[in-house]
Amino acid sequence: MTHQPINDAALDRLFRDARSENAWTGEAVPEALIRATYDLARMGPTSGNSSPARFVFFPKGEAREKLLPLISEGNREKTAAAPWVVVIAYDLAFADKMPELFPQRPDMFSGLRDRPEAAEIHAFRNGTLQGAYLMLAARALGLDIGPMSGIDARGIDEAFFLNDPQRQTWRTNWACNIGHGAGATFDRLPRLGFDSACVIL
Repeated sequence: MTHQPINDAALDRLFRDARSENAWTGEAVPEALIRATYDLARMGPTSGNSSPARFVFFPKGEAREKLLPLISEGNREKTAAAPWVVVIAYDLAFADKMPELFPQRPDMFSGLRDRPEAAEIHAFRNGTLQGAYLMLAARALGLDIGPMSGIDARGIDEAFFLNDPQRQTWRTNWACNIGHGAGATFDRLPRLGFDSACVIL
């Protein structure tokens, strides 16, 4: 099947004019839109349909207050102001979901249960990919995003995952603010051209 390219307005929104936001308007973002963002992002491909990413969404409230000290000081104020914050994590026990995700081969990744290092590499790689899908989905649905690696990942694990039987195999990767941006963005920095970053063999 041959597909037509999406139009320039969509390309601008997703890539060319897109910036990481550092401030937020007071406009609320309903939970239904957050759910729609995930529902779109989950359609992106992962290896073996393993879908190891786990997303923890924080609206403003008690859980957010617990999260804020684990965000680096330079990111804390904008994280406190954002309508939503999501911690993008990955599940070391992702293989347990394979009967649901790939019923034709439910044991596809069962061998990784005894190979924790290989399981973590797989979960981290594919979970990171899913986090990128989430950012693009948010932009596609009219939201702005502010991704951050300036976090205490281990502290987040200890605060929200390790002592919870339902989430003790989850591990923090990075975090992202979501909302309607106030235009506090930086000018586009240079990107590497094709000949600097690519090779055709």
